[in-house]
Amino acid sequence: MAETLKIIIPMAGWGTRMRPQTWSKPKPLIGVAGKPSFDHLMDMFSTIPSPENAEYIFIIGPYLGEQIPVYVKKHYPNVKAHYVVQEEMKGQSHTVWLARHLLNGPTILVFSDTLLETDFSFLADEASDGVAWVKAVPDPRRFGVAETDSDGHIVRLIEKPQTMENNLAVVGCYYFKKGENLVAAVNEQMKRGIQLKGEYFLVDAINIMIDNGAQMRTNSVDVWLDTGTIEATLETNVYMLEHGRDNSAEAALRQGVTIVPPVFIHSTARVEGSVIGPHVSLSADCEVTGCIIRNSILDDGAGVTDSVLDGSFIGRHAKVEGRPKTINIGDNSSVQI
Repeated sequence: MAETLKIIIPMAGWGTRMRPQTWSKPKPLIGVAGKPSFDHLMDMFSTIPSPENAEYIFIIGPYLGEQIPVYVKKHYPNVKAHYVVQEEMKGQSHTVWLARHLLNGPTILVFSDTLLETDFSFLADEASDGVAWVKAVPDPRRFGVAETDSDGHIVRLIEKPQTMENNLAVVGCYYFKKGENLVAAVNEQMKRGIQLKGEYFLVDAINIMIDNGAQMRTNSVDVWLDTGTIEATLETNVYMLEHGRDNSAEAALRQGVTIVPPVFIHSTARVEGSVIGPHVSLSADCEVTGCIIRNSILDDGAGVTDSVLDGSFIGRHAKVEGRPKTINIGDNSSVQI
């Protein structure tokens, strides 16, 4: 792959399914397993061919989207980044159209709430016109699926199939050998007015590419994580703690704290007289005193006192005092019971 790889990441949505966390920050900056999901997303690309030459295209929204460039500049100063603002939420293909002046040559498109365990290094020698990452699921009717022929080429992407025989769910990650061909397909989609409820969906553009002769194939993954809802983010937190993010041994050295693995406790978090775990993430500068906390995420600077929490999400610098069982509060909030 001699050309510069473009990585386009749409993240302009309102994040309504993650509220109240998204009232004060965009969804990619919400913490999971001790750091923002944005960082986990960027970790995915460590295996791309020539990562030092890649260019990132972030599609940000008009509300809170300005936090993304600030975060990238601070934490990824060497990344070559472009930013495109999607003022109106007209769908996935619309984000491609807005970034059309940047899309030429090899292109990866991945949605910001999609986290995969995959190795991108094969793209250095990829011969097909495109690749769609898929995962076999028990019930494909909630997802889009890839219909393939006997040679393994994608015949069509089908959104929310009515039957169960095809279980290859598309997981929100795609590769295109020529980004300009995707742009051309989006242009055709928009001219035809192929949309649903005012939004242009990417699968329709990809189907146009296939109809025009593009050869696309699938690439299967075993691990597909989601950070699109509070419930899904807590499940992702569980997986990550069980697969590499656990620092229970270090956390257990703290005096007056009982650790039930797996957990992640940031080195700057302060914990006293508490039972932490299993499946708990405490981010930087959290303060926990006299608590029992299970299956929960505390974002940066959160404080909890004399509480029993289970299945909870506490936003940045939010304070909880008392004995709620399950709670989801956003940044800079205060709850006393």
